[in-house]
Amino acid sequence: MPGPIETRLAELGVTLPNAPAPQANYVPFVIVGDVVYVSGQVSTNADGLITGKIGVDMTTEEGAAAARQCAISLLTQVRNACGGDLEKLVRVVKLTGFVNSAPDYTDQPKVVNGCSDFLVEVLGDAGRHARSAVSAGALPLGVAVEIEGIFQIAP
Repeated sequence: MPGPIETRLAELGVTLPNAPAPQANYVPFVIVGDVVYVSGQVSTNADGLITGKIGVDMTTEEGAAAARQCAISLLTQVRNACGGDLEKLVRVVKLTGFVNSAPDYTDQPKVVNGCSDFLVEVLGDAGRHARSAVSAGALPLGVAVEIEGIFQIAP
């Protein structure tokens, strides 16, 4: 029987995908004690990479939707780190969001809210976290958003 996190995802109509393999010389996550450090997750959906530059060819709202997809990928990696049991997730500790944006664009926090809001919607107070949201002149493969996270898990 699914636990509260999986139940909430189902209520939202979200199915976590299989985690992609790393595309370079790194691992998708590292566990140290009860903390999982998840490598940056780029914006993807069922159609593939979500690419673009916020403030040039994408709106803030489209960027926030891309960041939401990063949140789904982050939870997928945490589930893998927990041996398939997402219910071991205790809380989100910190996110760092990178937004592929125009030089004069200043609403990076609104874009990364797409990730933050989704995690709170799924996890409640356990989804509240410390955060940074920064501009990037370019991101790997031209993606719109990349977000890395730190999570506390039950032993």
